[in-house]
Amino acid sequence: MLELERVRMSWDEFLAVPDDRRAEWVDGEGLLMAPATPGHGWTIAQVILTVGPLFPDLMITTDAALRLPRDRVRAPDVMLVTPQQHATAIVESTPVLCVEVLSPSTRSEDTIRKSMEYAEGGVGQYWVVDPALRTVDVLANADGAWDVLARLDDDHPRAEVELAGVTVPLDLVTLLGPARD
Repeated sequence: MLELERVRMSWDEFLAVPDDRRAEWVDGEGLLMAPATPGHGWTIAQVILTVGPLFPDLMITTDAALRLPRDRVRAPDVMLVTPQQHATAIVESTPVLCVEVLSPSTRSEDTIRKSMEYAEGGVGQYWVVDPALRTVDVLANADGAWDVLARLDDDHPRAEVELAGVTVPLDLVTLLGPARD
């Protein structure tokens, strides 16, 4: 398993990281990540298929760079934002939704550091999808902290949540596939 690699680098060096490399920039470090696994990509696609059709006036994107407070750049697995110029390299608007699909190499980064940064940046909702534990946590921003709107697991596999005025039906099996023994 490839781990998250932290490399001290300038902003210009970060901008020169090849496009085929997943990377974020935090506190003068490039966070270089392993390529997504097929299962990770499948889960991301399921989130897009669940959310995308409900928001035709918003833009849904994957792994796009998002500027956050304190000059940090993150790349959520899925992001729902107001449309912007496609030529813009970094999303500057505040996302309605950021979704992270956890993987072993980025679990703590996604659940601790990014969670706080997304809340501080005003992200409306943060969904944490955990394939290993088969959970989906739906969090709503309440003045820079997270309130739990729903938690899906095998005992509670369905929920409806309000996102930007739209009711979103969530189903654990749709997002993660059937449970495996």
